[in-house]
Amino acid sequence: MTDAPAVPAPVDRTTQPWWRSAVFYQIYPRSFADSSGDGIGDLPGVRDKLGYLELLGVDALWVCPVMRSPMADGGYDVADPRDIDQLFGGLAAMDELIAAAHSRRIKVTMDLVPNHTSDQHPWFRAALAAAAGSPERERYIFRDGRGLDGAEPPNNWPSIFGGPAWTRVTEPDGTPGQWYLHIFAREQPDLNWDNDDVAADFEQTMRFWLDRGVDGFRLDVAHGMAKPDGLPDLPDLPEVASALLAHDDDDVRFNNPAVHEIHRRIRKLVDEYPDAVTIGEVWVNDNTRFGEYVRADELHLAFNFRLAEARFSAEDVRDAIDNSLAAVGPVFASPTWTLSNHDIEREVTRYGGGAVGVARARAMILLELALPGAVFIYNGAELGLPDVDDLPDQVLQDPVWERSGHTERGRDGCRVPVPWEGTAPPFGFTTGSSWLPIPPDWAGLTVEAQLEELGSTLSLYRMAIELRALRPDFGGDRIEWYGSPPGCLAFRRPGGLVCVLNASAAPIPLPPGDVLLASAPPEGGRLPPNAAAWLV
Repeated sequence: MTDAPAVPAPVDRTTQPWWRSAVFYQIYPRSFADSSGDGIGDLPGVRDKLGYLELLGVDALWVCPVMRSPMADGGYDVADPRDIDQLFGGLAAMDELIAAAHSRRIKVTMDLVPNHTSDQHPWFRAALAAAAGSPERERYIFRDGRGLDGAEPPNNWPSIFGGPAWTRVTEPDGTPGQWYLHIFAREQPDLNWDNDDVAADFEQTMRFWLDRGVDGFRLDVAHGMAKPDGLPDLPDLPEVASALLAHDDDDVRFNNPAVHEIHRRIRKLVDEYPDAVTIGEVWVNDNTRFGEYVRADELHLAFNFRLAEARFSAEDVRDAIDNSLAAVGPVFASPTWTLSNHDIEREVTRYGGGAVGVARARAMILLELALPGAVFIYNGAELGLPDVDDLPDQVLQDPVWERSGHTERGRDGCRVPVPWEGTAPPFGFTTGSSWLPIPPDWAGLTVEAQLEELGSTLSLYRMAIELRALRPDFGGDRIEWYGSPPGCLAFRRPGGLVCVLNASAAPIPLPPGDVLLASAPPEGGRLPPNAAAWLV
């Protein structure tokens, strides 16, 4: 790393909405910081770490679900969307977090789950107690089964978590009855968005949180709420039945045109709160179809996962960038960039693990922060955390583990709690035993170990986020590609910043300019392999 040149006057971003170029920090609450000693992170723990997040320089938090839930899927099975689970500190803790974050000029966005509820939601309990065809059942997707006595599921849809997407209920009189749809776990029945009660209740939920000061929402499965007429079968292909979190554009379970009217209705309400933002989890490969989600009257932002899915190669990374920009350009929307989250492998592991994985992850965060648009950082990425691939079977809690018959280990490996301080687990995360064990060899990755170390990954993130916020070199909403050696790429922002990524196996000469920041020290004007640099 090199000393940064003198910083000129800050960039004036008052002419555009805050979210278009914001750095969001994703908090998976169970794994961030535990204030109570029960081993599970909570909202008071998040509040206690706001000083750290302010020092890191993030603009906004994205808080994963903390609403009241039986926790069959880590909170994405919501029993009451207008209350905070006591596991995370209750409603008062959320109010306190919002106020404390705002006092530090950090915005707070939270997860909402519009596609499904918990099977413990009062609506679903009422549906089970009611008869087929009743108003209570019309809020969900109940169907009669096929085959003899309705003993077969209504169609062949698989669950994303493995097994069938249908569960048969026992009717109030004790006889086998209808089936209900759950694209995810059986504890997460899908809502019927053709039902007016569903839309009205979701609007009530949004107003509840916006009126309490929340700055917006990340909408879970934002491409999945509308189901196709007749619920047709999927092609009977093994790769469809076993796909975990992989949605093909032809998958009839998702991306049905009617979903856009749902988002227009959501946007109309959110526009009553001028600074609020909606961010959709959207798994779409086709650029035109992706762009439809971020038209002026739908979502403000939508997650584009191409960069997270790209291999560490100049060709793949450039293709991901080009496609991401092409998807939003025609509708004048802001691109989004992310390298990891609570559902996918951490970048250090994905890029090869060990020292190579760390070097490549450091390079990619510089590339990501050099791009125009909004950036999402998953808690712990700034520490260079890897996945924990050797968690004991008995501690695994992801429903994927059980639903797949113990053939898919699920996502727990990227959800291991954040290490804060000390030399032994649980590294200040809790005073008790952490809900997932933290590896002892993370002693060198704690916040405490990295905070004052100029060459640490945490220090790299801090400097990069600060420079991005302050320097006019990052201005403009497009990039211009530079010529570069094989296995490398380089682009320029309209403000003057040049970003270079060396994904080759040999050092490369840097283009003209002063090095603003580098993920690994250049030597003799040459950038080493698995590194990136900013020049002005």
